[in-house]
Amino acid sequence: MKRRLSIFGALVLAISLPATSFAASTLQFSDVPQTKHFAEAVYDLAERNIIGGYPDGTFKPGNSITRGQAAAIIAKMTNLDTTNVKNPGYKDVSTANGYYKAIAAMTEKGMISGYGDGRFGPNDPIKRGQMASIIVKAFDLPREPIYNHPFKDLSNNQSHTENILAIYALGITSGTTSTTFSPNAVITRGQAAKMLRATEEAKPPMVTIKASDLKWEYVRIWQSDAEDGYFKAFEVFGTEGYTEDKIQVVPVKEGKGILNLQGRPSKGSNVKDYVKYYVHITKVNGELTLTLEETEDMAPTAVQLYDIKENIETISLATMEGEKISDNVPFNVDQYTIVSFDIDNPGQYIATVKLESGKEIRYGIEAKQNDAQSYYDVEAIRENPTDVYVETEKYKGGFKIREKDAAQIAEITRDPGTNTFRIKATGKKEGTVHIDYDHRLTEIVCEGLECSSAWIGFVVDVRQIGSIVNVYVRRDLELDH
Repeated sequence: MKRRLSIFGALVLAISLPATSFAASTLQFSDVPQTKHFAEAVYDLAERNIIGGYPDGTFKPGNSITRGQAAAIIAKMTNLDTTNVKNPGYKDVSTANGYYKAIAAMTEKGMISGYGDGRFGPNDPIKRGQMASIIVKAFDLPREPIYNHPFKDLSNNQSHTENILAIYALGITSGTTSTTFSPNAVITRGQAAKMLRATEEAKPPMVTIKASDLKWEYVRIWQSDAEDGYFKAFEVFGTEGYTEDKIQVVPVKEGKGILNLQGRPSKGSNVKDYVKYYVHITKVNGELTLTLEETEDMAPTAVQLYDIKENIETISLATMEGEKISDNVPFNVDQYTIVSFDIDNPGQYIATVKLESGKEIRYGIEAKQNDAQSYYDVEAIRENPTDVYVETEKYKGGFKIREKDAAQIAEITRDPGTNTFRIKATGKKEGTVHIDYDHRLTEIVCEGLECSSAWIGFVVDVRQIGSIVNVYVRRDLELDH
């Protein structure tokens, strides 16, 4: 069953960023010639009554902009409702303050905050790092994580780093030098105008899904095929008492993808704790448009086959009961020689891989449906009902089997007078069997660094899917003190 998602409030399902056009300004500030890099932004914002000049006809672009002024400007630009605001309780912002309503409204929305001592500092010059955080939160910019950046004066534990990198990724601003951002440097009025205008232009078309839109207490991304490149999806974690969790979905190119979300239903709400979407990205009038379609469909899911070291001629697929599905399944081989193909339905299957040498390898496959996700839980094992484990020659002791039900899982024997162990799955039960030696063994693995390993025996893992059984043997390693 499919239905188009209808969420009211902040979520817009089909959104595209219109081309921005600005009328030529009739204003002229004596200290802002058109040749200045911030002139166009200053005049545009002035025409829209978002910023203003001084009575003497100047704009004073080199003056610093205060935290209160920044709050008032951004509140206007984002059309923030400043009526009936809740007093944030800052020591230095009374209700008579000209910036009170903007500061209070932005604080209530979690767009801005004060200092740890209870002050807001409305007259303090705003710093570059502070401005980045306010812009990201107020304009709801995508929180794309950036790991490679040139700024040596940013660290992961700085409070504004994530937001600085978010505006840097969108091209809203650059550093003060090629390797520094200077988060503690103050911003001038001219710089602020240019940055805010650039923010309006740079914000991509985006869908934001809040936890409350789904009647949840929180929301997380559970599954996504964003790696296919059609869209990006980001988690934004809320701050208790101010903001809530949300998911940002940004279109990248035309196509279709899958996005699964999970959360905790709010108290008293009778809703599922998951939602599954198709993500549709199309172009409308040359602009990317993203639409979410809620669905209960399951998507074709990749099965991965390992340990194939020869070229493949064909792969055939049948049900575990022997019903043929295909004699020639389309498959891919990646750079790591992992073979993959898609399964369309839940169940147990046998895949027979025919190699160019004529040899055949069989795999047991199980695809289980999980209603909360779009892809099946898939497991694949290579048919290998027997195995041989050869211990080092220096071991002369005996062995014992630890598990009491080991005989139900595998038959384990030792060739007389040797350290060769033979393992055969019984087919009755899957599980793990530990074979313990009389004493532990050690060997040097890294000669130069004197690395060593120690083991007390070996472990047999028996896995079974339908009639296909796999035996895997490994050393039972322990720390060498």
